[in-house]
Amino acid sequence: MAAPLSTAFPPDAAALPVRDTVLETLLARAQEHPVLPAATALFLLAILHTFAAPKFLHLAHTLEHKADEQGKPPGFVAGACHFLGEIEAIFGIWALALFGMLASWPGIGWRAASEYVDGRNYAEAVFVVVIMAMAATRPVVAWAGAALGKVAALGKRTPLAWWMTLLTLAPLLGSFITEPAAMTLAAMLLLRHFYSHLPSDRLAYATLALLFVNISVGGTLTNFAAPPVLMVASPAAWNWTTTDMVTHFGWKAAVGILAANVSIAFLFRREFRAMAARAAETNAIAGDHDDNRLPPFGLFLIHAGFMAWTVIMLLNHHTALMVAGLLFFLAFVTATREHQRPVSLKPALLVGFFLAGLVIHGGLQAWWIGPVLGSLGKWPLFFGSAGLTAFNDNAAITYLASQVPAFSGFDPATGTKLTGDALKAVDALQHAVLAGAVTGGGLTVIANAPNPAGMAVLSAFFRNGISPLKLFLWALPATITVGAAIMLLP
Repeated sequence: MAAPLSTAFPPDAAALPVRDTVLETLLARAQEHPVLPAATALFLLAILHTFAAPKFLHLAHTLEHKADEQGKPPGFVAGACHFLGEIEAIFGIWALALFGMLASWPGIGWRAASEYVDGRNYAEAVFVVVIMAMAATRPVVAWAGAALGKVAALGKRTPLAWWMTLLTLAPLLGSFITEPAAMTLAAMLLLRHFYSHLPSDRLAYATLALLFVNISVGGTLTNFAAPPVLMVASPAAWNWTTTDMVTHFGWKAAVGILAANVSIAFLFRREFRAMAARAAETNAIAGDHDDNRLPPFGLFLIHAGFMAWTVIMLLNHHTALMVAGLLFFLAFVTATREHQRPVSLKPALLVGFFLAGLVIHGGLQAWWIGPVLGSLGKWPLFFGSAGLTAFNDNAAITYLASQVPAFSGFDPATGTKLTGDALKAVDALQHAVLAGAVTGGGLTVIANAPNPAGMAVLSAFFRNGISPLKLFLWALPATITVGAAIMLLP
């Protein structure tokens, strides 16, 4: 008897056909389940749409300007172009297209399509929404800025001093407060202390690229703060502890971050000097976090407690309690509004929408990602993992890698634990796939879950939207630098 549609879709990856070569395997799977390559085609269209997003935004601004000159409202076309140019909305738009395709596909139908969407795990998307809302509040930003300002003061709080402090320490802080929270804080403080000095387009993109790359690798000092690490660190997967992360990844990532930052700072040294001179002339170098302007420290501790609650609920898979914590938090902010600023949920919700769409698409990509990863050796695996991460969330890459038998550390035939050289070979593969996933996390907006959070904060500086091509090109040198540090340092 055929299985009910609701349990037959999506097909179990372990039940998909396997052939002698990767190409034969993919062709056999595509022939047996043609809906899978069709879903991948929609996913690729969504990725191409992200590259076209700045064009849509530019067209929207052009139409709005013409309408203003004529004294007319912008109109439907301008609004539609603006919507199509919002990167946060793109994967949600194409997720609707995917759902429509699945619901109308023969043998799948509405029931299986809706159960597939309902059955996806949106805990990470919810977490990012909640932690973004909490991390962007005045007590958290003010006290974090005050602490980081003490370090920036060593460089006289110049734009370069703030830039170096925020791009070095904030990413490493992500290992403890989680990457999405670190991204939100770093982006807001960069907007205030660096982007307010109007850097050139080249330096603006170089900074954005460094922020994305550094946040992605900066969470590797612990085994709980970075989404791609979470996917493989559990006892059910590769059983990596925080000590393992510090020893094999964390300190190397810190060296790579510092090297990448120093390289870019040297490249733009003249522009940084000019920015410092302009700031000095206008008295723009300042500590706008003076003690008498800080909210009460006790208020900050309560906010930190809410954030800790959110992290603990994520680690224990209690999504509903995360949402409950957010509701209590919003009530607390209202009760202490004299020390707060209004909480804007729109950016966080848009980022959540983005990630939810990515989760829906990503659930149908295992049919080709798994065989590709499982066929590669150490260095090809590193480059393959980094490359695939650019077009998929890095947590999805490491999750799929944790399901590949060749990376398990056990003999597939006997089920016994590998030892000696065989275990060392598997350890090298595990190291390579995670190294590729975290170092490739800054190449695109979709490569790492916190990236949309940073984009939501900083997109106001990029009037026609953030160019995916410019981001990729500027992220490539930093990716190579931190990747070399993680892979080559002893």
